[in-house]
Amino acid sequence: MSLHRRASAPPPIDQRSAILAQAAGLFASKGFPSASMNDVADAAGLSKATLYHYFTDKGEILKTIADAHVSRLVEVVRDIEALPHAPGDRLELLIAGFMSEYESAQQAHRVLTEDVRFLEPAAREQILSKERRVVQAFADALAEVRPELKKAKVDKALTMLLFGMINWMFTWLDANGRLSYEDMAKMVTGLFFRGVLDMPIAVPARRKRPNRGVSRVAN
Repeated sequence: MSLHRRASAPPPIDQRSAILAQAAGLFASKGFPSASMNDVADAAGLSKATLYHYFTDKGEILKTIADAHVSRLVEVVRDIEALPHAPGDRLELLIAGFMSEYESAQQAHRVLTEDVRFLEPAAREQILSKERRVVQAFADALAEVRPELKKAKVDKALTMLLFGMINWMFTWLDANGRLSYEDMAKMVTGLFFRGVLDMPIAVPARRKRPNRGVSRVAN
């Protein structure tokens, strides 16, 4: 009997996941409209016929990438919501959790933020409904910090300002630079918390809509 162990076979490649990873990189760098199924097949090292075995068209690939990424963000929200926390802790955990996800899925995040508009309406709505779930979670966490924000109906506006700080960081943050995503999460948390805690709250007056009828010339 041989005393030498037979080398274990390498794990099988998850071809579908490999295609999605290559496609996400391609869409992120080239842009969804400019990328073709031929480009995706070349990036994945497959024949076009093999690619069509997994996906019917590039719209399905885009939907799968975006849905997987936003679904993961929903999971992060659920995990954090399930934790016991003091007021303020949940918002800090959400910011840190999302920044961590963005760092590990930069290409998929870029596809989600830039290319969902190219999906068919039904597929786009499926993605947007999950995004709304995420936005509401942040708004609720923000209202825990200052409950009067919700009463003044500015919680959603402040939430969108927060997303403006973190969602587009991939456009300028050098992943190999001096500052990491973790560093930026701490900076965003500090900046946003101090601003939210010190910000005066005034209920905005209802704006009058401009008269779009016949224009008047002042005398």
